[in-house]
Amino acid sequence: MARERAIRVGLIADTHGLLRPQARSFLLDSDLIVHAGDIGGPGLLEQLQSIAPVSAVRGNNDTEPWAAHLPEAQLIDAGGVRVHVIHNLAELKLDPAAAGVQVIVSGHSHRPLLERRGGVLYVNPGSAGPRRFTLPIAFGELLIAGGAVSARIVNLADERLLVASTL
Repeated sequence: MARERAIRVGLIADTHGLLRPQARSFLLDSDLIVHAGDIGGPGLLEQLQSIAPVSAVRGNNDTEPWAAHLPEAQLIDAGGVRVHVIHNLAELKLDPAAAGVQVIVSGHSHRPLLERRGGVLYVNPGSAGPRRFTLPIAFGELLIAGGAVSARIVNLADERLLVASTL
């Protein structure tokens, strides 16, 4: 029996107009790229779309007319897994477990996060854009196969990996 191929969802947030070469390289084999807001301009979305299809939400700094069409939150299906994308986790208006959501992807804080709460995996890939204070430059991925999800965040500064699995 052939093994099902995993779907790779590249995760990026808080780019603020900067797509680092390392982030671009990391995203190259993605089947889908999710940008969790504070994109910084339409040119950045175009760069990402040259790699893979992009699902993006508007961040609090995406206030120019180019971003008006972007939703504040988005529910996507990736390999049969329901993923809810929102920029600021504090603005989450749904009960993920009750809504059948298995993964929440957010940005805003610039702090990488992998955490499981009540059967839901919460992922903030951190900030891939300009450095802010002493926070790391980071980006991540979801690997989805047969309904199982694993997540990984890459901290660019020291190449440490944070790994979490769920479902």
